[in-house]
Amino acid sequence: MAKIDICVEPLFPGTSLAERARRVAEAGFPAIEFWFYDLKFDRPDMGEMVSAQEGMKRVAELAEALRDTGIIVNDVVVNSPDAGIGGSLVDPADRPKYLERLKETIKVAKDLNCTKMITCTGNARPGVCRGEQHQSVVDTLKAAAEVVAPEGITLVLEPLNTHVDHDGYFLDSADEGAEIIREINSPNVRLLYDVYHMQIMQGNVLARIEKYIDIIGHFHSAGVPGRHELSDGEINYPNVLNKIDSLGYTGYFGLEYWPALDDVESLRRMRELTR
Repeated sequence: MAKIDICVEPLFPGTSLAERARRVAEAGFPAIEFWFYDLKFDRPDMGEMVSAQEGMKRVAELAEALRDTGIIVNDVVVNSPDAGIGGSLVDPADRPKYLERLKETIKVAKDLNCTKMITCTGNARPGVCRGEQHQSVVDTLKAAAEVVAPEGITLVLEPLNTHVDHDGYFLDSADEGAEIIREINSPNVRLLYDVYHMQIMQGNVLARIEKYIDIIGHFHSAGVPGRHELSDGEINYPNVLNKIDSLGYTGYFGLEYWPALDDVESLRRMRELTR
């Protein structure tokens, strides 16, 4: 049965990562995920970069909250969708920058006993053929696999929607994402299937989950449209979770949504929905 984790950046604005983790634990969830150790979200729609020293202080505070509550960090993010943080996978010239950021993020993950990290492709390069960019993603992630495998870390590659949230992003198809994962052929590089993003781009969610379950390493979710609570919109999430359970998936199913309700009440409702 899938376990539920909560992405904390959209929740409890103005509080620390550690405080957000404590509040998610109080709501009855076993795990959290967050984006970047050195990007602070005092508002859910606006992040501010902090120094590496300040970032590591945030990590230390979070580690203490994990010990106090028993909650875990399921995953963190290596690079941003537009490649402004951590570099791009579609540009071979960015490979050293990306691998350096990857190594930095591994250190953070180790401090939090976290074994999974999300990676993004970056935006498509204008004027460069798609096949060349696809190959760059494969080559960079093959190099990344050699870095993460000895550390016991799994990278999950995330396709995103380009219709609403991430105009210009390279990888907007779970089908191409699966092709990339199979080309890399490493147990340490898996697919992140985001139900919200892929409903917008492709639909046919249950069939694609079944088709790719062998290479899916994590799930994300939110209501469509609006990216709010999973109880809102056109997706029947209890059916999605039942399907995932029937396929034998036992990893985490991440709730990455922007509450339309009071945060505490929103988490209470999501706890009931996903029981």
